[in-house]
Amino acid sequence: MDEFLARLRNFDIQIRKAVNSQMRGSFRSVFKGSGLEFSDLRIYQYGDDVRAIDWNVSSKGHGTFVKVFREEKDQTVFFVVDVSASQQVGPQHRAKLDATKEVCGVLAMSAIREASHVGLYCFSDQKERYIKPSNSMKTGYQLIMSLFKLQPESARTNLADALLFTLNCLKRRSVVILLSDFIDQGYEHNLKALARKHDLVVIHFYDQREVNLPRLGIIPVHDTESGRTVWLNTSSASYRHRLRETFQQNQSRLERLCKQFNANYLALDSQEDFVPKLIDLFRVRKYQ
Repeated sequence: MDEFLARLRNFDIQIRKAVNSQMRGSFRSVFKGSGLEFSDLRIYQYGDDVRAIDWNVSSKGHGTFVKVFREEKDQTVFFVVDVSASQQVGPQHRAKLDATKEVCGVLAMSAIREASHVGLYCFSDQKERYIKPSNSMKTGYQLIMSLFKLQPESARTNLADALLFTLNCLKRRSVVILLSDFIDQGYEHNLKALARKHDLVVIHFYDQREVNLPRLGIIPVHDTESGRTVWLNTSSASYRHRLRETFQQNQSRLERLCKQFNANYLALDSQEDFVPKLIDLFRVRKYQ
């Protein structure tokens, strides 16, 4: 746990330094307010956005008035984390799930400082861990410890149910950060609903073996989610091509879906240095 926290702090420092030097901002560019609330009215001034004019008040003949809004400060950052067996793919020292925990952990450290409420939902095909959003520092570190210690009870995945749970438990607009390898089907409808209702960030984890399978000849491959073992000819050019094409099609479909509903999308190789890509994500969200 101490080593895990030390790595998170190191990543956190790297990102904050880059954010502050490159953008002269802070993590609030990612964990921005959950929306705008009406604050006051004032007389229209040259250059004001005409869409902000309150026509009902202006029609009374006392002048042209515009609405003044302010950012809501009471916001929630909610992490939805896939801990199913497909996330165990990768080298023994660093599977996709290890990378997922690190990225979620470093974002959680930031959220603890910047957000009013932080919560967590870990899922397989069932609820593995749920921490109700709270605004205490204790809850934030409980979230990080739960991530580190979690041992999933089920190997399977049900992404659609996880998204539905999130929709039902969050009553007001929140920043939702979804971390998964998206090896599942039938979740698209709920993903659309989540993106419409909340400020959604999708982080898609993958391993190179899912894209470029090594040439190992005919080998047994065990599917940890279904429990089945099949024999595959990894030296077959056509099989390797189909595997790569299937991954690229699924990734493109997910990215298009996110773009269509104004959700941020980020693909991460579980073996790469994720810090530069997170900084790029922060830059994009700052100017949205």
